[in-house]
Amino acid sequence: MEENEASLPNTSLQGRKMAYQKVNADQRAPGHSQYLDNDDLQATALDLEWDMEKELEEPGFDQFQLDSAENQNLGHSETTDLNLDSIQPATSPKGRFQRLQEESDYISHYTRSAPKSNRCNFCHLLKILCTAIIVFIFGILIGYYIHTNCPSDSPSSGTVDHQLYQEILKTIQAEDIKKSFRNLVQLYKSEDDMEVSKKIKTQWTSLGLEDVQFVNYSVLLNLPGLSPSTVTLSSSGECFHPDGQPCSEEARKESSQDLLYSYAAYSAKGTLKAEVIDVSYGMADDLKRIRKMKNVTNRIALLKLGKLPLLYKLSLLEKAGFGGVLLYIDPCDLPKTVNPSHDIFMVPLNPGGDPSTPGYPSVEIRVVSLQVQTVTKLKTVTNVVGYVMGLTSPDRYIIVGSHHHTAHSYNGQEWASSTAIITAFIRALMPKVKRGWRPDRTIVFCSWGGTAFGNIGSYEWGEDFKTVLQKNVVAYINLHSPIRGNSTLRPVASPSLQQLVVEKNNFNCTRRTQCPETNISSIQIQGDADYFINHLGVPSVQFAYEDIKTLEGPSFLSEALFSTQSTTVEEMDPFFKLHETITKLSGEVILQIANEPVLPFNALDIALEVQNNLKGDQPNTHQLLAMASRLRESAELFQSDEMRPANDPKERAPIRIRMLNDILQDMEKSFLVQQVPPGFYRNILYHLDERTGQFSILVEAWEHCKPLATDETLQEALSKVLNSINSAHVYFKAGLDVFKSVLDGKN
Repeated sequence: MEENEASLPNTSLQGRKMAYQKVNADQRAPGHSQYLDNDDLQATALDLEWDMEKELEEPGFDQFQLDSAENQNLGHSETTDLNLDSIQPATSPKGRFQRLQEESDYISHYTRSAPKSNRCNFCHLLKILCTAIIVFIFGILIGYYIHTNCPSDSPSSGTVDHQLYQEILKTIQAEDIKKSFRNLVQLYKSEDDMEVSKKIKTQWTSLGLEDVQFVNYSVLLNLPGLSPSTVTLSSSGECFHPDGQPCSEEARKESSQDLLYSYAAYSAKGTLKAEVIDVSYGMADDLKRIRKMKNVTNRIALLKLGKLPLLYKLSLLEKAGFGGVLLYIDPCDLPKTVNPSHDIFMVPLNPGGDPSTPGYPSVEIRVVSLQVQTVTKLKTVTNVVGYVMGLTSPDRYIIVGSHHHTAHSYNGQEWASSTAIITAFIRALMPKVKRGWRPDRTIVFCSWGGTAFGNIGSYEWGEDFKTVLQKNVVAYINLHSPIRGNSTLRPVASPSLQQLVVEKNNFNCTRRTQCPETNISSIQIQGDADYFINHLGVPSVQFAYEDIKTLEGPSFLSEALFSTQSTTVEEMDPFFKLHETITKLSGEVILQIANEPVLPFNALDIALEVQNNLKGDQPNTHQLLAMASRLRESAELFQSDEMRPANDPKERAPIRIRMLNDILQDMEKSFLVQQVPPGFYRNILYHLDERTGQFSILVEAWEHCKPLATDETLQEALSKVLNSINSAHVYFKAGLDVFKSVLDGKN
């Protein structure tokens, strides 16, 4: 009952505070002046001579370019009959919708009769002159009155107030983030889950964030048992803990309680005595080779972490018949910021193989007893949620998510970086809000609990409010683990948001001649963005610093959570300048998505991403390529006919903007599939890693069907991808039809 009562305030948040409010008009849409001087009339007359064919060939848009990665992709497109040069960008100095409106409204008020006399002409001219002067003065007074009564912080004519954004972002200082980080780290060893949550709520409330509340869920956590797991060698009887320390009582006292946290949460518990078989990274080829050599039923696999999702590799091992797994990380795969200097190592001077058995294998069977001890308990997981209500579209939400430390989840200090960054942005934003400015859309700030156990807090919150979130969430900004290294800024974004991320990154790069090429992609990322990407189809953005070694080596190493880190956050970023950069980049993206009249999403980039995912010599893709070509055509029409003119303040109509944004925010939902291999994203626009350019579910299916002429798994995967592409194509065409119906209905 306690947990249910605690969750009631969030219902109030979603029901009373953030309920759907229909917007009948864009408050920033430009009005038409009632007073036209002679120049205005001449300009209107000139507009009447406008030719629609010339408008469609309107020059001035050839400067639109995609970023370098997209240009490379376009050069190798499978569909050669389509040319991006003809695509209009999402901006227009004066497009056809405004001109058609001017033509329909134009009425000539001047009909001239023959002059009766010079005196009459003079009197008539004098009257006209006096009238013009009076109207002119009256217009000046009205304009002055309107100008003095308009709020200074409100953008006019729908233009983006970048100066206002910079005023907000310039107050973000590295030193403030550092102080916040250190205050949070002091709570690191707290056994009270609520202590960190209370600290965050108190701080956010003091900064002025609206209606900051706890949202509690009672969940089943799998925790360490009273004693750590062990591995016992049958040949000698020696017993070891997971960190390699012997099982003696003295060794355990010296190693502290951290030994308890070396375990696999939600693993089956018990004891298994079996032979250990090295399966390397557990790839499909590794398992095929091993199964040809020996029986693996109920054996224990020795598995390296990395290259593929752990859940996927465990599913392959289970299908093969293995009964248990020993996990480890190869030191060669670790990033340079991890210092292994305290570990001993050796090098072999042997050219290869067992010197005592040259030319034939030396088979040695090692049997171990694997004992796993865990305890399952109901615990309370707490989310902290607050928001800034939007002005014109309060029912559209941009969710900004970090996560906080909870007891029983020792995962270093990265949670403190995440929390300090989101707090720094709130601190910069709220002074403007207190002075009367508000974003157009609502910004929801969330600090999630239970992330280390499988993103429990965000999943429970998402499932709790799924109906509302499916309709209203526009984007998710992910701040999970922002500092993983200090050598490379690594943005990850949905295809529709990649151009925006590139623009922000280039704008914030001060020395343009030395700016590195923006390495951005849509890859699977860790953290609480998972639910929003995979169950709601929400576009997402994440900025994080990593090491080059991490980018080049196996992915998914971050699935391991270390109880302590040999390299702390402050060693990687001693002056917190990296934290400041990520806060400002994320903040500008948040502000632009929250405040742009037209959402800064790119429909055509999704179609290009789909075509790029079908490159190569993979079999059975001809039907997919044909459908991808049709998707690109419909996306081109949508972007040219609807997005381009809508980005001109002079051409906007509020109802069309609302319709357009509704289409833009739901573009990725077409690419959600129901069933995928364990550990794979349901949103198939995301790749397993940056080295793989194809759809992940197709790559996995091709690996399984290599030895077979036909395979049900491959056909099922091809069908899922084809249905997704066709669904997106139909979605864009339906959007165009809706716009056409609305326009025809007004004429």
